[in-house]
Amino acid sequence: MRLAEKGRYAPPPPLPVHAQAVSSLLATWPGVHARTHWLLGDETRVDGADFYVDELELGHIHLGGEAHIAVAKPLRDALIKAGLASPFRWSQAFVVYPITTAAGVARAAALFELAYDHLRGVGTAELLARIASAPAALGQSRSSAPAT
Repeated sequence: MRLAEKGRYAPPPPLPVHAQAVSSLLATWPGVHARTHWLLGDETRVDGADFYVDELELGHIHLGGEAHIAVAKPLRDALIKAGLASPFRWSQAFVVYPITTAAGVARAAALFELAYDHLRGVGTAELLARIASAPAALGQSRSSAPAT
């Protein structure tokens, strides 16, 4: 979903500690817009935090800490095959990752970083090579903004 279709703006809500760490990190990345994620069809009920790169959805984190990360289908398939994320049952445009531990913060940040890099123009082949060559490294993402 594009940013313009998301409804009214509200700042992102507080999340559980580990999910909040990821939310706070994403909000520092160049070009990322952080805002409230509304319950589908109801702009009166907060359901998490949304993240966009310009007008394109990067993903969102639900109040319980489950991240839904927007990725191209080839990246989705590679992440699932490598056991780095789970499929999202409602759409092939997302993967799911629960942010419930300190170790999960690094993995979630790395997954969002893949999506961010793709939205910023890094090619699918390069990102697939990153997944294939060092899947363990996806748990060791930078703790700062990706290079632009």
